[in-house]
Amino acid sequence: MSRVEKVNEQLKDDLAVIVNSDVYLDGGLITIIRVKCAPDMSNANVNISVLPENLSGTALKLLRKNASAFTRKLSLKSRMRKVPRLTFGIDNQERYVAKMDKVFAEIRMDEKNDLGKLWRDDGEKQEEIDKE
Repeated sequence: MSRVEKVNEQLKDDLAVIVNSDVYLDGGLITIIRVKCAPDMSNANVNISVLPENLSGTALKLLRKNASAFTRKLSLKSRMRKVPRLTFGIDNQERYVAKMDKVFAEIRMDEKNDLGKLWRDDGEKQEEIDKE
């Protein structure tokens, strides 16, 4: 594992603890999904997930507003000389995966319905019956 990958994991873990203790989102849950630092460690993109999704905007505003406080806490908690500047964003990958799962389920249902049309209840092929 490279140094940047180690820093990404450490920042993710530390940020999860800080956000969990310092940010209150009424009726919501903020999860740190991924942290990706630039190779020079100057910036870090932090992808979050928010449940329920309708609180995503509120959560993002809270996190962006408190980004400098998070950076200070990270600098006290970690041994890094310089903590990267944090940029928060919503992780849409989960939403995309859920959408794709729904599409595949619909395809499976369509295939199942099409296959059901080929066979009668007694197992005889419908095409053979139609030929008679």
